[in-house]
Amino acid sequence: MEKRGITSNTSIYNSIMNVYCKCSQIEEAEGLFIEMKEKRLKPTTATYNILMDAYSRRLQPEVVESLLVEMHDLGLLPNVRSYNCLISAYGRQKTMSEKAEDAFLRMKADGIKPTSSSYTSLLRAYAVNGQDEKAHLTYIDMTREGLKPSLETYTALLDIFRRAGDAEKLMEIWKSMIDEKVGGTRVTFHMVLDGLAKHGLYVQARDVISEFGEIGLPPTAMTYNILMNAYAKGGQHYKLPQLLKEMSILELKPDSVTYSTMIYAYVRVRDFSRAFYYHKQMVRSRQVPDAKSYRKLLNTLDVKSARKNIKDKSAIAGIMKGKSSLKHRKEKKDEFWKNSKKRSMTQANGDQRKRFL
Repeated sequence: MEKRGITSNTSIYNSIMNVYCKCSQIEEAEGLFIEMKEKRLKPTTATYNILMDAYSRRLQPEVVESLLVEMHDLGLLPNVRSYNCLISAYGRQKTMSEKAEDAFLRMKADGIKPTSSSYTSLLRAYAVNGQDEKAHLTYIDMTREGLKPSLETYTALLDIFRRAGDAEKLMEIWKSMIDEKVGGTRVTFHMVLDGLAKHGLYVQARDVISEFGEIGLPPTAMTYNILMNAYAKGGQHYKLPQLLKEMSILELKPDSVTYSTMIYAYVRVRDFSRAFYYHKQMVRSRQVPDAKSYRKLLNTLDVKSARKNIKDKSAIAGIMKGKSSLKHRKEKKDEFWKNSKKRSMTQANGDQRKRFL
């Protein structure tokens, strides 16, 4: 550009730095930042925000803090985006929710009005640290300020209440999301489904599947894996074959997680015949998990209660060792094995005769 007579300016540097930062090439962006200073081009708040956003995604809040100090020294005032980077940098790490909260209060003390992104970043900080009550209060404060929660806000809320096991608040947030016509994704879909199913709210979970199907998100194998896991832990293992049939009707292929869930469900109720039956189906369909999972399965199966299935145990051990066949190949016996017993007996008798003599 400069060779063609185009003079560089701060705006051009900002654009190039932004591209580098989005490509996670922060070192190159820092090089341009130094070059810009050497050319006596004054950086702006936007320049610092580009760098702070990059270091925020790298989870380096100390660097963001130093850039804020540098801004103040140059007489540049940080804006809401500047503080959002700092809140987010703290909020994505455990045990740093207090510092994220402090950054949020510092922003308000500087007379900067928080945006929806500001509240979402703070809310995520509480979510990472399992502070569901504070997260809910932040959500209430946000709505009182007349700010509309985004999909990211709802996703963070759904995740924290799912982890906390608060099905009531999970449904409240879910209904609010529907009322506000915020389009969900498959991630939010599975969060709601998992939260409801784990608490035995199977009817509501089925309703969620229907609602998401209407917006173009049909169930997948993962959807049924979540349901199966909930049914299995809820003592409703007898419903698992029906779910497997539904998958077949929807042309969904069961994976290793599907079969493992069913096997463990039947082992839990000591129904070994069904456990080994679904193990055989898993192997035949070539949906075999890794060796570590097989080792765990082998340790879990109580073969003493199902001696007739000892061959299945051997089959699992064979797959763990990487053998292609389920049956162990018999080794060729020694051609003198028939006479080995006679030789040993003859030798023993000879020893006894020597003692008598």
